Amino acid sequence: MPHVDRLPRWARLAAYAAANVILLVVTLAPTGDLPGADIGSDKAQHVAGWFVLTTLGLLLAPRRPRAIIIFALAMGPFVEVAQALGPFGRDGDWRDVVADSGGVAIAALVAMGWRRIRRRAG
Repeated sequence: MPHVDRLPRWARLAAYAAANVILLVVTLAPTGDLPGADIGSDKAQHVAGWFVLTTLGLLLAPRRPRAIIIFALAMGPFVEVAQALGPFGRDGDWRDVVADSGGVAIAALVAMGWRRIRRRAG
């Protein structure tokens, strides 16, 4: 299995930037402009989006878990404020920030468990 953390720094930054752009487009675009991808409730979609964003960041920068987690946690309120204040036809919701934080927490716990398993395995 290739180690993504061995990719050049520019490639890792580009991949993480692309993930952030995709998340911003999905969360800020008018809902009528988005393709139908029903993975459950709005809150489940928030959990899934931030889980993927955080997991990708932790894979690409395994030596910077705090920075990745803090960034992902800050991204939630940023998106909700942008939705509330922007011309996107979207409404900001503090419950979405809670769901976003849940996705970050799940990703962080999975990463911690994975690291513990890898250390024990040798």
